[in-house]
Amino acid sequence: MMYKYLAKGYDELYGAEQEAKLRKVAHLIHGRVLDIGAGTGIVARHFPHVVSLDPTWEMLQKAPGMKVLGRAEYLPFKAKSFDTIISLTALHHAEIPLVIKELQRMQAKTMILSLLKKSKNCKEILQKLQRAFPKAKIIDEEKDLLIVIE
Repeated sequence: MMYKYLAKGYDELYGAEQEAKLRKVAHLIHGRVLDIGAGTGIVARHFPHVVSLDPTWEMLQKAPGMKVLGRAEYLPFKAKSFDTIISLTALHHAEIPLVIKELQRMQAKTMILSLLKKSKNCKEILQKLQRAFPKAKIIDEEKDLLIVIE
């Protein structure tokens, strides 16, 4: 995976962009938080009680707090373990039908997901998320679609 090699300079390349997305949704984050595709732990740097989940150990090593090596398709947690689930610009790498099943199983009160608009499967992922979560609010941002499910 290329993120293994990007880990060292990831924050320099994408940190400001990820921080800007986080600021737009920070008011929605509460309680115990699961950050799916956490990378270097940008969310965990700003909120206590964050569990950072990522499939790339080199990225996770930079994250503060609790770290779990894993994938969005197979979340190693019990249902209702988290109040908020967030995933910033990571889901276009995942098998969305499996991710949706896991998100539904987790039953978090709030979910905040962002999709990179220029990813080749953005529209398809958005349609699947909207079918699974019909009350989702879509916020069209510069490079991303922010999906808020409450």
